Amino acid sequence: MSDRQLFPQMSLIRQDLFRTQEMDITSRLQETLHGAVHNRQIPSGGSVAVAVGSRGIQNMDMIVRETIRFLLHSGLHPIIVPAMGSHGGGTPEAQASLLESFGISEASMGVPVLSSMNVTEMGSIGNKTRIFFSTDALSCDHIVVINRIKPHTKFRSAIESGLCKMLVVGLGKKTGAAEIHQKAIHHSFTIIEEAAAHILKSCNILCGIGIIEDGYGRIAHIEAMSPEILIHREKELLQKANQYLARIPFQQIDILIIDHIGKDISGIGMDSNVTGRHRDITGDFQISPHVKRIFVRDLSPLSDGNGNGIGLADFTTKRLVDAMDLEKTYINAMTAVSPEKAAIPMYFDSDLPALEACMKTCGAKSVDSARIVRIQNTKNLEYLQISKALKKETEKQTKIHFATPWQPIRFTANGNLTDFQSLLP
Repeated sequence: MSDRQLFPQMSLIRQDLFRTQEMDITSRLQETLHGAVHNRQIPSGGSVAVAVGSRGIQNMDMIVRETIRFLLHSGLHPIIVPAMGSHGGGTPEAQASLLESFGISEASMGVPVLSSMNVTEMGSIGNKTRIFFSTDALSCDHIVVINRIKPHTKFRSAIESGLCKMLVVGLGKKTGAAEIHQKAIHHSFTIIEEAAAHILKSCNILCGIGIIEDGYGRIAHIEAMSPEILIHREKELLQKANQYLARIPFQQIDILIIDHIGKDISGIGMDSNVTGRHRDITGDFQISPHVKRIFVRDLSPLSDGNGNGIGLADFTTKRLVDAMDLEKTYINAMTAVSPEKAAIPMYFDSDLPALEACMKTCGAKSVDSARIVRIQNTKNLEYLQISKALKKETEKQTKIHFATPWQPIRFTANGNLTDFQSLLP
């Protein structure tokens, strides 16, 4: 049977996402750091821990380098501390390696990277949640945290993914991350704000640097904020980040093909705000879009073997499973109290039988009626490939444009889909 008979025809579409003007990141960062730090008249000579996470943020190496340059020019002595909870299997070597994969290392930045997993207990908050904090960071006179602010994949709150979470979970290392996730089952993730307030009062936080991305993954806004306004300002920026977030423009999908998942893309490999899939002990807070079957093709090389999130898929490939480091994946999933997200679904030797399995189980009445969407990952959503069943719905949307004619799905001689990049104009 030919590919034409097995699967519907597909077309590449391009959607107009929220776009910001090009920003001079260096000038903007120096300006906002000056406002947040120099106005506080910090004496020279002190040490500063610069906390950096594991997310793939555009120009993150430049942001860290410019922050360090500013601190050095201010007479301070910066170091870099990984702030990524249990990522990288919760080992110092792996966390330093993750930063290096983003171009952040002692050699590239000119300052030490201290990646010890040692933590110091800093008391507790009202519900007996213990607060742990990186001993390396605490040993410094000041602390700077750098992170992207965006909607979280696990919960909804006034504070979600961003600077507060990095203070509480990222700099809490494996021990602190486990404590917060365990207590959140009973007290919800609103404890992050309370825990962050405790840390801001107890530690000498110099500033937080918050980053918002536009729909194309480019930096839309970057802002250094003093500890006094950090929580309030993060709440405001989260609202903007939610407006800017790129999404799939269809509500009902039979099959979603995702070429790559990974920790560099989302904390759970694929962003639930995009897929509508959660599968979490804390329950579902969003079921849009409604996707019947998810097929994940591969693991991002920058995920360093961490396949957390594969449990949100219905089908995958042997090559993805072979690329997984089970120890890193399991440690991360267990720390987040989400073992289900590390559960390996049915997998096949190539894409062809996996996609056949999707077609057989998605409930579509016919091949031509199957509503199929293919994306590179949940972060890059300018271009999508869609099946012909979505044609009329697409034509009604003014911000979506057809980029290619309708054509059969093509597979390589090995039974794998042709690379997504080869589809792009």
